[in-house]
Amino acid sequence: MRRIAILGATGSIGRQALEVIDAYPEHFQVSALVANRNVQSLAATANRLRPPLLAAGTPESAAALSDLLTYPPQAIGYGPSGLLAAATLSGADMVLAATDGMVSLAAVSAALERRIDVALANKELAVAAGEPLFAQARRTGAALLPVDSEHSAVFQCAVGERAGDIASVLLTASGGPCWGLNLAELKRVTPEQALRHPTWDMGPKNSLDSATMMNKGLEVIEASRFFSLSPSQVEVVVHRQSVAHAFVLFCDGSIKGQFASPDMRLPIGYALAYPKRLPMASAAARALDVLGARAPVTLTFEPVDATRFPAIRLAYRALKAGGTYPAVLSAANERAGRAFMRGKVRFTDIAVLIERALDAHDGRAATFSEIEDADRWARSATDDAISSIT
Repeated sequence: MRRIAILGATGSIGRQALEVIDAYPEHFQVSALVANRNVQSLAATANRLRPPLLAAGTPESAAALSDLLTYPPQAIGYGPSGLLAAATLSGADMVLAATDGMVSLAAVSAALERRIDVALANKELAVAAGEPLFAQARRTGAALLPVDSEHSAVFQCAVGERAGDIASVLLTASGGPCWGLNLAELKRVTPEQALRHPTWDMGPKNSLDSATMMNKGLEVIEASRFFSLSPSQVEVVVHRQSVAHAFVLFCDGSIKGQFASPDMRLPIGYALAYPKRLPMASAAARALDVLGARAPVTLTFEPVDATRFPAIRLAYRALKAGGTYPAVLSAANERAGRAFMRGKVRFTDIAVLIERALDAHDGRAATFSEIEDADRWARSATDDAISSIT
């Protein structure tokens, strides 16, 4: 029985993780649930699973949560201290970090310091604070496990292999809903179009990042952190069918790939249960369909078009610069994306705003305090730049 604390329980990853946990009650128990403002959903899940510790985003939302509960938890927290308690005081064997932004940085770091394993679904944390977080995990011996489908795929392909034998990794990108559009059409993309992902069921933030292909840029940085790879060892290819999630290329020319239906519950379950695999109903049949055993299947691969989708180029730039530049990339992307969703800037302005932030930033070493400072600076600078565009 593995006790799981879920930070971000009402988001897309958190909800799908709960589906996995519900399907395997003999394997998992929830020790803590944390959400920001969606207390109705949080309370419904808490009343069903009855975890001892809960937390919400604010004192007001924590009070509203308390009124909705049908059982008495040991504690209800809020804000950063609530996240910290959920990660370190709930008796968790593993923390699933599925929040947005940097809000759970202190909680994840504290869990690693206490040798509590972390399943990391938060791209922003891995990108902005990956350098010190992974160094901390190596020092304490806690596991930092990937939840993203691409990094889970690399991880699965690398199990049992010598790290020194890995020449490079190839991450696949669906291309998102805007892949076939030209530059003029991209300028007219609406938020509704950008969120209409062709294959994956994701939340709005990740769906938008998929449309700009910044999600793949962030994943390049994540891959570098998870697997100790240089920028030149991580490549990206567009694969519209979303069934081949990543490839690992070895020094002798051999290639391993991981194939599966585009279902986030598979990599979530792999991280939560590692080193075991969870038997999933009809999984074998779905795998045969993916491989074309029952009907012809065509798999295509094509290079990224950096002219139409400059986000990946910007991500490589931040990764090579190192220090606090990845934090600036992540924060500027979040603010620019939010401005687009509110109709304040065009779709193509998102990359322009990110590049402005990178150009203006004076990099620092990647310590937790400097990363948090860079995150705040990038948000403010990008908000100012948004005002100048509008």
